[in-house]
Amino acid sequence: MKIIGAGFGRTGTMSIKAALEELGFGPCYHMKIALTRPWHIPFWLAAINGKPRNWKRFFRKYNSTVDWPACEFYKDLLKTYPDTKILLNIRDPDKWYESSFKTIYRIQYVTPYWFPQLLLIMQERLIWKGRFRDDFKNKELALSLLEQHHQEVKNIVPPEKLLVYDVKQGWEPLCRFLDVPVPDTPFPHLNESRQYEKVILLVQIVGWLITLAGIAGIVWIVWNLDFGIWDFIHGII
Repeated sequence: MKIIGAGFGRTGTMSIKAALEELGFGPCYHMKIALTRPWHIPFWLAAINGKPRNWKRFFRKYNSTVDWPACEFYKDLLKTYPDTKILLNIRDPDKWYESSFKTIYRIQYVTPYWFPQLLLIMQERLIWKGRFRDDFKNKELALSLLEQHHQEVKNIVPPEKLLVYDVKQGWEPLCRFLDVPVPDTPFPHLNESRQYEKVILLVQIVGWLITLAGIAGIVWIVWNLDFGIWDFIHGII
């Protein structure tokens, strides 16, 4: 592990992930990986519950990490990898809150019943009930907790190991911090919000289709039953 991202999600973490991998610090672990590997979730739930974790074994295939869930355990990771560097990825607080509210907070309320519940449980315990005390709708509290986290990181991590970084700064400060050349290619600015909005819309559409398919199936079954059923229903009515 060479880079530990201590900043929260919705701070351009997909862009940072792509940038780190382009600079040779990949694979980079991200919430997207956790969500596509359900077998990782029990590990994170155990960590949330305070059980000792074998971080080196879990991250044996990764050279960096950004976003949740790992950012909440940056202190444990720093103890495990004392020579690594810490990246505190930040964003304008108001824009961060607005983006988070419209995407990762909102998606939990549109996920259909068939969505793996362990994934939602992990996010709820770690982020919404854990970090934000089950009150993320309280913007003042959320921003206060965000600032507290940033200050904690700055207080704990030695200055020479820490980069406070806004993805809008591009390659230069990141490459300088990591002591690598600046690539000739443009910095990978990925539009995460638009991707999330598409995912939310897709999840809603799929949910509606499944519901409609279920209703249609019931109607078809009833319609094809022996018409005696209708006499029975009529008799009850």
